[in-house]
Amino acid sequence: MTSIDPLELPGWTHVYSGKVRDLYVPASTPDDDDTWSGNPLDRSPVVLVVASDRVSAFDQVLEPAIPGKGAMLTALTTWWFGELRDVPNHLAYAEDDRFEVPEIPAHVADRAMLCRTLDMFPIECVVRGYLTGSGYKEYVATGAIGGLPLPEGLQDGDRLPEPIYTPAWKAPLGEHDENISYERTVDLVGETVAEQLRSLSLDVFRRASEIAEARGVILADTKFEFGADRHTGIITLGDEVLTSDSSRYWDGDAYRTEATPALRMASFDKQIVRDWLATNWDQSVTEVPPTLPHEIVAQTTARYRELLERLGALR
Repeated sequence: MTSIDPLELPGWTHVYSGKVRDLYVPASTPDDDDTWSGNPLDRSPVVLVVASDRVSAFDQVLEPAIPGKGAMLTALTTWWFGELRDVPNHLAYAEDDRFEVPEIPAHVADRAMLCRTLDMFPIECVVRGYLTGSGYKEYVATGAIGGLPLPEGLQDGDRLPEPIYTPAWKAPLGEHDENISYERTVDLVGETVAEQLRSLSLDVFRRASEIAEARGVILADTKFEFGADRHTGIITLGDEVLTSDSSRYWDGDAYRTEATPALRMASFDKQIVRDWLATNWDQSVTEVPPTLPHEIVAQTTARYRELLERLGALR
């Protein structure tokens, strides 16, 4: 398994690492103000989000990394922010007069975003336009997803009559996220915020789907994360947005013409890695995943890059 050993960045202090991203705050963040909590992210108005080349599957970070993945994910997120520029997002700029921050170190500039820290809501806002993945499994078992009943007789990969909002609760680090009903989101964040999250998620999904379809790409499903702006209270789009890691994209022509589900729904992401692991790793025998072969790494890199090329998002 790949060790998560974040870089040391001059002028920045590392505060957190996920499976893919490393977070930093300015080294000058005050730590002696009694009004701040002990969390550095609560003390800093900005955070540097650095996307690594790490790849994860089945809750494991794998060896080796996918070359260029961090830069491609960052390019895709910032491209989507540009396409959806009227949707408030968390990007920050060094010239913002509310705070002073160091410049982004040049050697991570292609895979880093300077962002305003938000008070994040503990909800993953999942939107599905097509029936597949875990949603399809739940539908087969219950006839519904997240308590939302769906028409009978749907097959894996079918387009839904309209996009549906199926939120999940963001579990603490080390635990699995939990699919929840809309009513549960009301319990978590209140009725007003819950309705705004649902409405925003469905609106952004529809707009992004139209943009992707115009370029021959199907956006099957995705997840968004939102937080409240600490200065204005406005609900703001954060984290990665509409990337290959947070979304399922398919080739429009293949979806319409290929005969088998595997070819119809070949996604522009790390599914190649998941499929290889499912065949070559018996988790009942060893907890340590095998090393990815060169050809799987190369195919995955090419699949990530192809999506950017198709959307026109390459820098």
